[in-house]
Amino acid sequence: MFNIVLLILLLFSLLNALLTGRASEAGAAVLEGARSATGFALELCGALCLWSAILELAERCGLTKRLAAALRPLLRRLFPCSSREAPLLEALSENLSANLLGLGSAATPAGIRAARGMAGLGEAGVDELRLLVVLNTASLQLLPTTIASVRSSLGASSPFDIVPAVLLSSLLSVLAGLGAAKLLQRVWR
Repeated sequence: MFNIVLLILLLFSLLNALLTGRASEAGAAVLEGARSATGFALELCGALCLWSAILELAERCGLTKRLAAALRPLLRRLFPCSSREAPLLEALSENLSANLLGLGSAATPAGIRAARGMAGLGEAGVDELRLLVVLNTASLQLLPTTIASVRSSLGASSPFDIVPAVLLSSLLSVLAGLGAAKLLQRVWR
């Protein structure tokens, strides 16, 4: 449906440019937009590669395992059924660790592994899967790397000056999401 809307908007814009005699200006704007979008995507890819490499180094030196070990008591409390299986608990720890570092795209593979494992646990796994989706959507971030990368590519002089605001807002969204998920879990039973 969205593709149809975009096609209609494109055709309407082209027709308008032709009827008003501004086709050359519209063509130049399209090319400029494509150029700036490509540059922005490359800058974002570079930053994503940098932070993914830092996460890989942290993983190789054991930092993520230590972070995962520190998170295990919390994860066991939030995900009692899933935490009984070591691979599932490891996937949950990886997912949460990557989200804490602001690397949502690096958290996705671990989140998918965790979701597949939870789906095989029956009704309790489905409840925990809902909670995982809430936690991933709210995503508590200690270091908002992706947002800082976008701000840097757009010329911000201090891209990490948003850390306190991101930390507070993400903490509040996680707490609200957890509260709502637990409340609705009780209501639906």
